[in-house]
Order: sequence, then structure tokens, then C-alpha cells
Amino acid sequence: MKKRRIKKVAVIGSGIMGSGIACHFANIGVEVLLLDIVPRELNEQEKAKGLTLESPVVRNRIVNDGLKNTLKSKPSPIYNQKFASRITTGNLEDDLKKIKDVDWIIEVVIERLDIKKSVFENIEKYRKEGTLVTSNTSGIPIKFMNEGRSEDFQKNFAITHFFNPPRYLKLFEVIPGPNCDPEVTDFLMMYGEKFLGKTSVLAKDTPAFIGNRIGIFGIMSLFHAVKDLGLSVAEVDKLTGPVIGRPKSATFRTVDVVGLDTLVHVANGLYENVPDDEAHDLFKLPDYIDTMMKKKWLGSKTKQGFYKKSADEKGKKQILALDLESMEYKPSGKVKFATLEMTKTIDNVIDRFKVLVKGKDKAGEFYRKTFAAMFAYVQNRIPEISDELYKIDDAMKAGFGWQHGPFQIWDAVGVKHGIELMEKEGYKAAGWVNEMLEKEIESFYTVKDGAVYYYDIPEKKYLKIPGQDSFIILDNIRKTSTIWSNDEAAIQHLGDGVLNVEFRSKMNTLGSGVLQAINKGIDLAENEYEAVILGNQAANFSVGANLAMVFMFAVEQEYDELNMAISMFQNTVMRMRYSSVPTLITPRGMTLGGGCELSLHADKVVAAAETYTGLVEFGVGLIPGGGGTKEMAKRVSDLWIKDDVKLNRLRDAFINIAMAKVATSAYEAFDFGYYQKGKDLVVVNEARQIATAKRYALEMLEDGYIQPAPAKVKVLGQQALGMFQVGTDSLVAGKYASEHDQKIANKLGYIMAGGDLSEPTDVSEQYLLDLEREVFLSLLAERKTLERIEHTLKTGKPLRN
Repeated sequence: MKKRRIKKVAVIGSGIMGSGIACHFANIGVEVLLLDIVPRELNEQEKAKGLTLESPVVRNRIVNDGLKNTLKSKPSPIYNQKFASRITTGNLEDDLKKIKDVDWIIEVVIERLDIKKSVFENIEKYRKEGTLVTSNTSGIPIKFMNEGRSEDFQKNFAITHFFNPPRYLKLFEVIPGPNCDPEVTDFLMMYGEKFLGKTSVLAKDTPAFIGNRIGIFGIMSLFHAVKDLGLSVAEVDKLTGPVIGRPKSATFRTVDVVGLDTLVHVANGLYENVPDDEAHDLFKLPDYIDTMMKKKWLGSKTKQGFYKKSADEKGKKQILALDLESMEYKPSGKVKFATLEMTKTIDNVIDRFKVLVKGKDKAGEFYRKTFAAMFAYVQNRIPEISDELYKIDDAMKAGFGWQHGPFQIWDAVGVKHGIELMEKEGYKAAGWVNEMLEKEIESFYTVKDGAVYYYDIPEKKYLKIPGQDSFIILDNIRKTSTIWSNDEAAIQHLGDGVLNVEFRSKMNTLGSGVLQAINKGIDLAENEYEAVILGNQAANFSVGANLAMVFMFAVEQEYDELNMAISMFQNTVMRMRYSSVPTLITPRGMTLGGGCELSLHADKVVAAAETYTGLVEFGVGLIPGGGGTKEMAKRVSDLWIKDDVKLNRLRDAFINIAMAKVATSAYEAFDFGYYQKGKDLVVVNEARQIATAKRYALEMLEDGYIQPAPAKVKVLGQQALGMFQVGTDSLVAGKYASEHDQKIANKLGYIMAGGDLSEPTDVSEQYLLDLEREVFLSLLAERKTLERIEHTLKTGKPLRN
């Protein structure tokens, strides 16, 4: 069979979802043809310009407006705005014939069967044989959509359900049609995981599939429970957010963002289409939701929902929460529960659940009731919506941002204890759960030889979850592969002589323990092993140096301690640069300050696409002091260009640091010079990062890795210094920067220029590092810098003074 390659896709429908899907295919380098309907009448602007319905700009107005609005949305749907050039727009009358050249057609039109069938009928006129056709429907059964279509169409037809926004939410549900070729199903599952960076979940053609069936049940269950337990909107959001490993937006804020009308649409669909569901009545909307719908309190789109932004008598902005009894907006105030206080010292979310369900207050009661309801519901959805329990967990983690799925939470509570909670709430354990316990299998999951196994109901035993061989999951190998550790980090042997240094400090801050581990990892690799990766699988790779420690030393004027700490960091990054073994790094999420500086000095960066990196020290009144300033000057020096052009590049690097610019994706980091083309690479599926880094480490060794030789840096001295000082003078004169900002910026420019040298000069990297350290320490002696650091530590936001 001919190997499928996806070079070009067509997306039919340019609404929020359609344009978002188009952007994500453009993100991964695929050409996209985005099509929508032709307008039936002119708008006022078109009339004023004398245009007609036949004018090309009018005929493509709907598709162009849809894509334009999506590209302007925040957070951005695209890794780099340049990637939008990969999308070509058109309309369904003039351009549908172009689908003959594409490899995959994705339908994302309105959820009406008649319209979808009409679209598929027209697609069939032009598509070439073998072209994939999929629908993004969230509720229309496949058998109705592909009715009357050709044999080849049905063989290549499936539902591919993306979650919104497609760039950020990882769930990709694949539902094959009744006559879909198994090869097509396998291809879609592979493509979603490997190329789109998704968690591909094979689902059945049941109402709302897996993610929304369980997710909407969970939300509707809370909607009913909130009044029964006398909890406020803010209290429920406190209980259902980060404390249990879910997004900060928790429940009600998430509904406001998504739109209450969207949730109601899906809930009504479930109420109508699952009459035999034991929780059928839960999908019926509570009275207060009906009231909100009538008043159009739909959330962010109507400026009010469960929350509303307002201003008090003094004009200070505040967020009000809806009182579900009075249906009036009131200040929410701080939320505190004794049960939550008990979890403050428990860093691992999975270890909190046992504590939460034992709480004696209203929070404990809330967790017992809601977890019991969720356990009871998911156990009964097998085999209705999935034959394997891990697919339900995968769907909830990837589609709703949960750190742990329902069966994982049940395991954490204890399967037997979970049944006790259920029975107290009037639920019964499913027959298969009791049967599992009778076989003395007491958990839904287990880990063997670094792989996760799940309890398979038909086989009545543990089976290995498929598809793990492409990944290295640190959670699964820590116990057996850790060869060294301290309180802040650990080193694992990944096999084949490749070591991994995993940070474990709070927010993965870079304190002395982490630096000790990096140096220890390089020691071990140089003497006993072969290569070192700096890799962890937390949400954020590292937020940088331990700012609280820096502040404490500065306040106490422990400048010798600070000098030693900065020297240790600088020596560590230089050791990464000049060690005799390959050093690789796998940034993801926030990779700021010192995290970015570590990346700048590794032999190779294997970054997750969703990496937000930058040298942000300027925001707290400092300059990058761990080699970042030096390295940006060096990277400009390494360019084979004339000095006057280098001056412009140096200015760009200076601006990036002085404005504390953060790349909004790994691809944008290349534009800022943080990553280097031809050396560093991006992985869309972050679960593959460490395995990919290991593969490249072995390739580097196989190719004959040679320890780099120390390099000279050509600095431009007074020529660059003058440019920087003129620039900062004009910013102050225009009131774009404070005088203190100017002082920091001039010190930054002094380092990047290499000091007050009379002519361009070759200097050592150590020369620039010494300047860095000197400036860093001098800024810490400034009162205004300490005020900025203190403000940032208290509020999480930078202060301008």
C-alpha cells in the first residue's frame, strides 16, 4: 500500500474552530487551503467602495475575516505569525475544485446534518480517490453523514474531533466510520500524536464521544451540587483548580471563557440523546442556568457570566462573582478551607486526594460527593464509550487540562475506599470493578519495567498501554533508574550511557542543589557514561534563579555569597558549553532567565513547541548574569557579516534583553536568537522530548563528538556603546523609560559593547562574564532594584520605578 504523506490539507469552514485547525496545520509546516461560503449581500463598506457580489474580495470576505480574527486572538493560534503565509483562502464556489490537489479534507461547518451532507456531496465531485475526509462534528452520528457517499469516500471517512483552541488543547478524538479502512484509522491516530502533537484517543460513535461525555457530566454534576452544599461560585473554583491538578480557571471561570451557551448546547444534546444514561437527569439544566441564558449572561463574550468585571466607588477594578441564590453579583472575597490547608505541604497533586476526601469541613464533603459521583459514572461508561479505561483518563487530561484522569484519582484514593465513598452516596460498584478486586488486583494501573499497564476488563489482567515505546516517562523510571539525587534534583540513567538531570525544586528554580546536580551529571558522563540531558516533565522547565534567595543575600549585603553564587552559575553554563560529552536540554513551558541561559549554552536544544522563553531579568531591575548577556553578544560576533550590520544585530539583541521579551513559542525563540537554526530543533509532542533528545545524543556520539574549543568574541567597544547610550537618552526624553531603567540599560550596553574600548577587539568569554557579574552585583546594591525584586516576589508582577 502506498505510504500516506500529508503535504496539503483543505479545511472547509473558517469559524473559530476551522481557522484554528488551519493555523495548527500551518504550525507544523503543512500547506492549508481554507474555504468558506460566498456572502449573499454586500456590507456597508463594500457598498461605499462600489464593489459587487462578483468582486473577488467580496466573495472571499467571510473566509478572510474568519482567519484574520483568529490570527488576532489571544493566546495566539499560531506559533509564528510568518506561518500564516502557509494558509491560502478561497470560497466554496470558485475554489472547491482545488481540493483535488490536497491529501486530507476536514469539514468544520455548522452542526446541521443537511448542510454537512451537502458539503460532502460537493466534495465528492472533486476529491481524488484515496483522499482522507474527516468531520470535526461533536455530535452527529457518522452513519447519517456518509449516507449515500461512494465506497471510496466511506473507506476514507472518519470523525477527527479537535478541542478548542486546537493549538493548546491536546485531545484528538478519532472515530472511524462504519466502513472506514483500519489503515485510515491507524494513520489518523499516528498523525495526531506524531505530527499534530496530540493525545490521540480512539473513541466510539456515541453522543459527545469520550471527552465531552465525561467532562460535561462533571460540570453538570457540580452545577447541581453547588447549591445542595451551599457553596459559592468562588469556593467551587478554589476547590476545583490547581489544588487538584486542574487549570486555574477551574470550573465556573472555564465556563465563562468557553461560553455558557456552548456548554448548554452540548448538555441539551446529551439530555436528548442518552435517555438510558443513569445520570440522565443531571444533564437537565438547573433553574439558575436557565435564568442566565435568558439574561444572556454567557461569560466573556457578553462581559458577564458567573463572574463580572466592575469598578468600585474609587474606580478600582474588581471581579464580582454571581450569587446563585439572589442572582446578584457580589465581591467574592478570599476563600479558605481547613482541608485545603492540610495539602499545602504536599507538592505532588496525586498525593493530595487521600487527604482531601478525609476533610471534616464543607470542602471534604464536596470532594467525597463529587469524586463518588465521578467514579460511579466513569465505571459505567465502559464498554459504552470505550473498551479501555485508560482512554477515559487520556481524554480528560488532554481535553480538559486535568493532571490526572478519573481512574487515576480513584487509584490515588484507593479503589476500595472509592467504593466506600460511592456506597455512602447511594452508588454501587460495577460488576467488573468487584471482579477485579476479587482477583486481588487492587489498582487500575501499575508500572512495570518503565511502562504503564492498565487493567483490561475482557482479559481480566494488566495489559501494557500501547504507544509508549516512543516516549521516556520519568514518572515510570525514577525508582529503578535514579543513580544520584539531592533535595532539588536527581540524575537518571536513560540507558546507552545517556544521563538525565531532572530538576525538582519549587517551580524548578535554579538554586545550588540544581547546579550541583548539573555538575555531577557532567562529572559522571565524562568519567563513566557518555552524554547528559537536562530534562524534566513539569509544566514549566524552569522559571529561572531563586529570586527569593538572591533578594535575601542582597538585603543582608552578603555580596561575597552573591558573587560566589553567580560565579557558580556562570561556571556551570560554561561547563555545559565546553564539557567533553554532548550536553542537551529539553525546555518546555516557561523557561525564563537562568532557564533560558542554560539553553543558550547546551550543545543542542530539543524544545517543546509550547516553550515560552526569554531573558527576563530586566523586569526586576537586573541584567542576565548567568552568561545570557555574554552569549547574546557572542552570537552576534559569530555572524559572518560586516561590523556595521553587526551593530544592528547587536541592537536587536540589546532590545530583546532590555524589553525582557519572551518568545511565545519555540519557533519564535529562533527569531529572538535564543535558539539557532541548523543546531536546535522543536518537538510538537512534548511527551517525545526526552526520547528525541536521547536519540540525538547517541547520534552525536556516533558521529564522533569533539569537545568545543574556547572561542574569542569580537566586541565593538565605543562604537556600540555610543549607539546604546543615544538610544537610552531618547527613550528617557520621550518618557518611554525611567532614569533608573536608563541606568540598567546603559550597564547592559556596557557589557554587550565589551566595555569602553576604543576599537573593535577580540576578548575572551570570561572577560564578558566578569563584566556581567560586576554589573549584576552593582545593581543588587541599588535600592530601586531591591524594591522591584520585593514587589515581584509579593505580586508576581514587575515594578517600574
